[in-house]
Amino acid sequence: MTRAIHFEIHAADVPRAVAFYTDVFGWETEDWSEFAGMPYVGVTTGPEDQPGINGAIMQRQGPNPEPGGPVAGSVLTMGSDDFDATAAKALAAGATVALEKHALPGMAWQGYFIDTEGNVFGVHQPDPDAA
Repeated sequence: MTRAIHFEIHAADVPRAVAFYTDVFGWETEDWSEFAGMPYVGVTTGPEDQPGINGAIMQRQGPNPEPGGPVAGSVLTMGSDDFDATAAKALAAGATVALEKHALPGMAWQGYFIDTEGNVFGVHQPDPDAA
């Protein structure tokens, strides 16, 4: 079995995307552009002693996806202790709703958003009482 160890979020406006993800999720960043030869910002998504992966926000090679078009790539889902608070932060930072909050019965609350660069991401709040 091979585990995912790194992700990359593509963005036409890298500083805007960095601001979005640091504002909404509190990620820490480090500019790695010198190593990559293009705008490339490393992100740490949480403490190293907790499950999860880190990644980067990088320069998109072309235009952002068209609104309403199919997902091109992978969808990252971020864990949250409070779906509604995370959704409010995302919307305040410029996200739009892709799929409303819904119950995964007996497991969690899940919803999807579109970031400032047209990328879809999920928010997942574990809740055994979700119905």
